[in-house]
Amino acid sequence: MKAVLCKTLGPPEDLVLEEVADPIAGDNEALVEVFAASLNFPDGLQIQGKYQFQPPLPFTPGSEVSGVIKAIGSGLEGFKVGDRVMATPGLGGLAEQVIVKAEGLRKIPDSMDFKAAAGFAMVYTTSYYALKQRAQLQPGETLLVLGASGGVGLAAVELGKLMGARVIAAASSDEKLDFVKHLNPDEVINYSVDELKEKVKMLTAGRGADVIYDPVGGDLFDQCCRCINWNGRLLVIGFTSGRIPEYKANLALLKGSSMVGVFLGRFRKEEPLEYENNFQQLLNMYDEGKLNPIVTKSFPMEDFVAAFNVFTERKVMGKVTLEIKAE
Repeated sequence: MKAVLCKTLGPPEDLVLEEVADPIAGDNEALVEVFAASLNFPDGLQIQGKYQFQPPLPFTPGSEVSGVIKAIGSGLEGFKVGDRVMATPGLGGLAEQVIVKAEGLRKIPDSMDFKAAAGFAMVYTTSYYALKQRAQLQPGETLLVLGASGGVGLAAVELGKLMGARVIAAASSDEKLDFVKHLNPDEVINYSVDELKEKVKMLTAGRGADVIYDPVGGDLFDQCCRCINWNGRLLVIGFTSGRIPEYKANLALLKGSSMVGVFLGRFRKEEPLEYENNFQQLLNMYDEGKLNPIVTKSFPMEDFVAAFNVFTERKVMGKVTLEIKAE
């Protein structure tokens, strides 16, 4: 089979597409024939050696896919050969076939295509966990979402509206904000033009946002600490800016606010039942027509460099996928 390989750490241009041996499903595993693979910001960090979890070289990047079960190992229950599935292998997704453990498999709703399925699991479960368990977002509260046009940001805007919040969507360009507007945020901020903290204070009559969803970090995090409401919750999702900021304890004291970490992988391990409940609720929302996952860019497998560079060039709007096999 063909697979994208990272043999040396570096930019996407250093990756190669090669023939490798077909994998074999072990106990409680499935062999999935991949139709579409989703790219996420951490994938780009991992190939450069900048992610917190680094596999040994060589490795195939790609943490979430969709496809059809081709073979099943002993002990796997609830699935059969031929099932359409969305899967989170954690690694190895940018290949024609991938091994997925039982806990990483979900059947795809009949109305969902492979591209949408490939990019559903991680962004929605991350944002729902962040808003529901970590922030305990309440109807009527103000939610500020940074990086609102990206995968997790877009999901946060969508879910925030469904949860009854007043949502302020913030992004780095008018083009990105125009894209987000299809989700009907209550306000938008272009933080390349307006100073974030002053604009948020203006839109909240000086109070600040109750919940701030920050996948960006850097200088914007510093501003968020100064435009958060009393009893506010600042959600740390990631650091796409490249700088991991420091939290000023005196600001937490003065604001009565909290910095709250959001680590989906640890949540899934420590609270598996709550993770499963969240996932099922999200699938129910999709079935009810309340969620609309959007893939804006889809590339042939051979164009993996261009797909990665959508993230490198900070042009992400919605989800980015590789088409491994035609539907």
